[in-house]
Amino acid sequence: MLEMLKHTAHRPWPLPRGPWIMKQVWHDLLFAHWPVSPQTLRPLIPPELEIDTFAGQAWLGVVPFRMSGITMRGTFGIPALPRFPELNVRTYVQTDGKPGVWFFSLDAANALAVWGARAVFHLPYFRAAMHCQEESGWIQYQSLRQHRGAPSASLQARYRGAGQTFAAKPGTIEYFLTERYCLYTSDSQARIICCEIHHPEWGLQLAEASFQENTMAVAAGVSLTDQQPELLHFARRQDVVVWPPGRLQ
Repeated sequence: MLEMLKHTAHRPWPLPRGPWIMKQVWHDLLFAHWPVSPQTLRPLIPPELEIDTFAGQAWLGVVPFRMSGITMRGTFGIPALPRFPELNVRTYVQTDGKPGVWFFSLDAANALAVWGARAVFHLPYFRAAMHCQEESGWIQYQSLRQHRGAPSASLQARYRGAGQTFAAKPGTIEYFLTERYCLYTSDSQARIICCEIHHPEWGLQLAEASFQENTMAVAAGVSLTDQQPELLHFARRQDVVVWPPGRLQ
């Protein structure tokens, strides 16, 4: 049994039944968040899902990071999936009182990962040319979407953590934005899919960031009134396990 599965007190609901199928490691994440009105997001989200808000406010997140350690259960890793950058655009939804993440897009620098995630998890993954490295304590990040037929989207930014690492407390905006243990998506027949995950509590820092270019939200159909995010958080690492996706009844 994975060590992380022994620590579940921080979860808002019990671990899923059945075996997990995949584990991953996420590195050097920036959580950049902008406030948006629920009315702006409503046409972009399936009606079966309620837009989740904090004090009446919806949020859009742009989350660049690096992925490593993708391992299917019972194997020793996938050689064709080494470390690679990934970039998510997301908001927050719930159904039947179960909060989760809705992804507008997930860009990745590995064609096999993009194909697999689209086929198995029904997620809107796109191929992109990406570069991510740490220089003098700053994460330098670039992404240019190259997926045929997809809206053009790009990000050029640098960021770093600042201050002490902390765990988000329930009831805070940091908890609302990060401590989520499932994602929702829809398949080709517009049926809602739920995928459960588990990870330790996030070790967060406040963050500093500058954006030279950011068209990720516009590509998702959301116009931001301010190019500078209102909230910035950083996480150095997160270990994650994933369960198979399933249709909501």
